[in-house]
Amino acid sequence: MKFLQKFTFLMKGELQSAQKRKSSWLIDESKCLSMNEVRDLRNAARLLRNSGEKTGNFSRVRTWFMVELALNAGLRVAEMASLTHGSMLIDGTRSSIRVVGKGNKKRTVWISADFKKICLLYFRLKTFFGLSTDNDSPLLCAASGRAICKRVLQKSFKQLTAVAGLSDHYAIHSLRHTYSTFLLRASLHNYRFVQRQLGHASIRTTQVYAGVLESEGRKALEQLYA
Repeated sequence: MKFLQKFTFLMKGELQSAQKRKSSWLIDESKCLSMNEVRDLRNAARLLRNSGEKTGNFSRVRTWFMVELALNAGLRVAEMASLTHGSMLIDGTRSSIRVVGKGNKKRTVWISADFKKICLLYFRLKTFFGLSTDNDSPLLCAASGRAICKRVLQKSFKQLTAVAGLSDHYAIHSLRHTYSTFLLRASLHNYRFVQRQLGHASIRTTQVYAGVLESEGRKALEQLYA
């Protein structure tokens, strides 16, 4: 009897722990930028790019492109830092990025025609600054052309959110959450497609974004008979 009681107690503790871990993985609105916040962030990034062009400050141009890359491809910061120009398959009719993700797993991320134009503009700007766009050169680089670490990207993002007037709790990974949520909505909740784009090993990981979509459903209830 004592053994069964102890076993039941331990199992209950494990269940509560698992539920706690599961709840910590739920993505809600606080971890994603709203449409207005996305607009404010992109506007601030464009102003930064313009300033960088005028003053010869390449890091400002890089920060602008970093934001567009994260919002249009949903990459992890480590994935962005490891990209080379050879990763960008956007010549001719091709519009995708070859990504090496967690566990050295490779995937192809499709991108839109609009973002393809942004990439081509960034390449031209890099050439203007005298930086290489050869296949083996880093996509997001320092003014010297050398590769940069993810910490530099994280710091640049924090500086930009302050300029844009966004909440300090946002991290650069919030852009991946934002991309995922907006893509789910735009794809009419096509979890399989979003799973492939994000490189999730299990669709259950992708389904954590259901928390944001469910909140939209709750708001819809207020308009049910309006």
